Amino acid sequence: MSRDFFEEKAGGYDRNTRRVQNVDNISGAIIRTIELQKAMRLMDFGSGTGLLLERIAPLVAKITAVDVSRSMNAQLAAKQQRLGCELEILEIDLETAEIDRTFDGIVSSMTLHHIRDIDALFRKFYRLLAPGGFIALADLDAEDGSFHTEDTGVHHHGFDRKALAGVAMSAGFRDVTVDSASVVHKPHGDFPVFLLTAYRPGVAS
Repeated sequence: MSRDFFEEKAGGYDRNTRRVQNVDNISGAIIRTIELQKAMRLMDFGSGTGLLLERIAPLVAKITAVDVSRSMNAQLAAKQQRLGCELEILEIDLETAEIDRTFDGIVSSMTLHHIRDIDALFRKFYRLLAPGGFIALADLDAEDGSFHTEDTGVHHHGFDRKALAGVAMSAGFRDVTVDSASVVHKPHGDFPVFLLTAYRPGVAS
């Protein structure tokens, strides 16, 4: 994903009411499902302009925002002073780059379908989590390809929930659940969104 697929969209990204409502629903689902704690240090994978992380920020200590898009990161950086926690922005492609630390949790909204190798990503998420750490990942249910009307580097037309849960379990995660989180209403159809949560075994320090 060396090309910045969101360069032309970044400036107006947060003004899309469907997108904002979807993230509102996803963040609400995460907050209801995961017991967030003020000392936690999280990663937001595919953080974009920070729509998800700014809703979670007041509940945790630090969020490391990981996104390959320079234009989206610039929009997030402009929000830094008004966020409710410490923010770090890493402009990297996590499919190929490594991070030399662990996190208490990894959150993500509508990014998985941009990733080629989902199995490898889940294995990397597992390595990046401290014992007892969680993932909370939201994305589309399997769809016919009509959700995206423009090229934004899409590799999957959504996911089968049971199959994705199996990927998480194969990577070592436990207590895997997949529940409905939102529905994106577009003129040409409604697109359900799920939230997958799971934990790395162990006791948090």
